[in-house]
Amino acid sequence: MLVAVGLMLAAASGAAVAYAPSVADLDAAARAVGNRRDVAQHIGLAVFSTRWSAQVTQISANQLGPHLIVGIRLWGVKFHHPITREEFVGEIVAIVQRAFAAAPATEEIDVWASVPLSVAKGVVVSGDLAKPTSRTVFSLTVRRGESAAVTRARASAASDGVFWDPSWSRTAFKPS
Repeated sequence: MLVAVGLMLAAASGAAVAYAPSVADLDAAARAVGNRRDVAQHIGLAVFSTRWSAQVTQISANQLGPHLIVGIRLWGVKFHHPITREEFVGEIVAIVQRAFAAAPATEEIDVWASVPLSVAKGVVVSGDLAKPTSRTVFSLTVRRGESAAVTRARASAASDGVFWDPSWSRTAFKPS
């Protein structure tokens, strides 16, 4: 009660009231990369407003001339809760729809999921001699104008430019 009265008095007197950024704001800023970081961050605000089962780890936006390409990277392990393969596809479709809605000039969205690789202590993991620290287990490219139904159908099958790592997809999801 006292806090509410204090806020009303501060607002009435014109005093500045501090703004605490949301988790979505912080994630969008921290996980945005590319030469159009502003676009990546704007997409991040739309994507990070929901807690997905599969953790979205990065959103990139890069523009070359009129071409704007967005990349969305997910972590293919440590899901927030167990999901089926179909639920994973549903999340991908929803994330892609939000990204296109947040940045309508986007030409295509590339989505991929990665899993960590074991790297021995002392192994070089950055620079010209770097050893990989993760591998891609799922990838999909969605072009602007593709319907959610088409995206869902393509993502569900291991065809038409969609990659599913067979061993990962057998073990990553709960049974349907």
